Amino acid sequence: MRLRRAFLGTGLAALLAACASPFRSWDVQPGTSRQDVLARLGPPTRVVAIPGGERLQYSLQPFGQEAWMVDLDGGGRVVRARQVLTAAEFQRIVLGQWTRADVEREFGPPARVDGVASWNGPVLTWRWRDADRSDMFYWVYLDERGVVQRAHQGMEFINAPNERN
Repeated sequence: MRLRRAFLGTGLAALLAACASPFRSWDVQPGTSRQDVLARLGPPTRVVAIPGGERLQYSLQPFGQEAWMVDLDGGGRVVRARQVLTAAEFQRIVLGQWTRADVEREFGPPARVDGVASWNGPVLTWRWRDADRSDMFYWVYLDERGVVQRAHQGMEFINAPNERN
């Protein structure tokens, strides 16, 4: 019986740890060194160049719903850190101007890249949560040149009730 309780307790703790964002308890302040960021957050998903420095991307895609960007200046100090998978951040996308490189620099790698019969180019998909904590998708449609031509949000129905009653 004790072994069973220990197993259940360990399993529950692991499950809760997997569901929690590793960044909620971390407060990366401006001026923090690159070395301190790496010591606290670990290796980033990706490192990309930005004007005047570099961006450390910490993405929880494809299954998570957050992507944190830690911007560093040329001296390797934090300028700002923020979670970018939000409605306000997605509104910054400029149709007809942004490329795939621009979108991935700002939001990290997508959860999926798909193709659909009604669109002649790849469709990038990010998973996120809106202000009401609803599970969402954000789709970015690229043309054959890799330029964003369309972008919009939609609901992600996880464990939706069976509507065939």
